[in-house]
Amino acid sequence: MSQFQVVLRCFFISLSLLSWFPVALGAANSLIQIKDFGLNPTNVTFYLYVPSKLQAKPPILVNPHWCHGDASDCFKGTQLATLADTYGYLMIFPDSPNTADKCWDVSSNATLTHNGGGDSLGIVSMVKYTLAKYNADPTRVFSMGTSSGAMMTNVLLGSYPDIFAAGSAWAGVAFGCFAGNGYDVWSNACATGTINRTGSEWKAIVEAADPGYSGFRPKMQVFHGTADTTLNPQNLQEEIKEWTAVLELPSTPVKTLVDYYEKGWTTYIYGDSFQATSAAGVTHNIQTNETVVLDWFDLTCSGSKCYSRPS
Repeated sequence: MSQFQVVLRCFFISLSLLSWFPVALGAANSLIQIKDFGLNPTNVTFYLYVPSKLQAKPPILVNPHWCHGDASDCFKGTQLATLADTYGYLMIFPDSPNTADKCWDVSSNATLTHNGGGDSLGIVSMVKYTLAKYNADPTRVFSMGTSSGAMMTNVLLGSYPDIFAAGSAWAGVAFGCFAGNGYDVWSNACATGTINRTGSEWKAIVEAADPGYSGFRPKMQVFHGTADTTLNPQNLQEEIKEWTAVLELPSTPVKTLVDYYEKGWTTYIYGDSFQATSAAGVTHNIQTNETVVLDWFDLTCSGSKCYSRPS
């Protein structure tokens, strides 16, 4: 695929996503741009949403945007910022430095390596800044994204399992699927669903991101439409194989829920730390269900008994 075809494809993805997402009405405040926040080798731009009333030790939700979108589009794209005003969590809206197509770097060796650089390190620096500045809860840091943002969510959980407590990825691909030792590499093989690996092979790729790490692994939920022609639905199966292996869960679901979370969606439960949802007839423009995201991250909870990673 030529660079022109990649840009054109991402352009149409962007248009369709922007026409699908509702406008975030009612957010009490505007985004704040933070310019000096630590290591940022690729110059990712940092926008922060701070609700008027924060929890005493607020959680952090990172929300990377989709291709050809930006932080402002993502801020307006769901009701998550408005809900932050109700529940008192902080939101980080990173903005891709890639002017060609605004897709995230989910392919370079740097971004796929713990403390290796790339866009992922810049985003983690935003998290560390926010933790210190707002006395936020380091055990309750989450990432949620759609399309390229879902790919980055997979990358963040794979490269920085010491930072995140959970992820929610909507129409993305497995960690390492786009790997190409280059910045913003388009993998046609991954996009078309022809990269098929065993769970053990995927697990080895994730563990190679931080070979010395043996601690807690964040929980994950993944979603994919069966009519997605941009990122083939086979990518859901690859995410399932990857995260069940990494999290040491059964390779087959322990429970199957039909018409859940939406009518026509089937959700497969593999354990408390991983679930996968196949949305029948849904294209790449899968709509975020904010209630599902908040429930998975337990963001409506405050106090000492909320879901969190071990201290």
